[in-house]
Amino acid sequence: MGKLDGKVVLVTGASRGIGKEIAVLFAAEGGKVVCAARTVDEGDHPLEGSLNTTVNEIKLAGGEATAVAANISVPEECEMLVQATKDTYGAVDVLVNNAALTYFVPIKDYRLNRWMRSWAVNFHAPFILSQLVMEDMIPRGSGSIVNISSGAAIGPGRGPYKDVPANSGHTCYGAEKAALERFSQGLAQEIYEYGISVTALSPSQVVPTPGTIFHHLVTGPEDPRGEDPKLMAAAALILATEPVEKISGRVTYSQQLLAEYGQLDNPQGTGLPGGRVGSGYSQV
Repeated sequence: MGKLDGKVVLVTGASRGIGKEIAVLFAAEGGKVVCAARTVDEGDHPLEGSLNTTVNEIKLAGGEATAVAANISVPEECEMLVQATKDTYGAVDVLVNNAALTYFVPIKDYRLNRWMRSWAVNFHAPFILSQLVMEDMIPRGSGSIVNISSGAAIGPGRGPYKDVPANSGHTCYGAEKAALERFSQGLAQEIYEYGISVTALSPSQVVPTPGTIFHHLVTGPEDPRGEDPKLMAAAALILATEPVEKISGRVTYSQQLLAEYGQLDNPQGTGLPGGRVGSGYSQV
């Protein structure tokens, strides 16, 4: 038996990277997975990966999955996505808000339209999608929402600042992920009484996805600074399946969570300079 047998799962950003690995693992655990993203076929996007690639991999392994193309920066498409999931498999049991968009631009150069679109994908869409799936989760008295965060949520600390890091331009993305972590714990508190868990998960190290490689955060899968995306998928599975009273409100990191559950030896740190621990919300 799988941990998600018969459960309806919605994963955003499932065309590549962390979202793809979560969709594949959750389907292997018996979930009926709707894979959402904008890239339907290989070649539709400059980066490798597509919804059909993910869905085909799941089906070849004997799992159940459906691709739904959606631009979640648009509220109406969030509504369409949830309705399409219900029409295909039924009400959502597990929502994984994984889709992300960033331009890595310093604030002084950030174009307003890009700023608004980035916040729409990274923060507003998780709110909209969570609200939509709660319409069924609350009457049913069960469900789980897993929000994918980032080590970027941890700020650089106070000045003076003598050296500007090579990867400057993370301020917008970091602010969005910090907001997502606060949102996760606040929502977790609000809907705890209904038996719904809400959690946030960050990779302990940079995951070498097509996106992070493109932005030169890591050089590739063999980069020692990187973390296998399968670790994020395994950690997300824990958060999606543990009892609400045991897991809800957790803001955590992949390798630390896996070590806590006996699934990983010698976990690495958060991959941040100076050996800093996770965000303040992860300490609560």
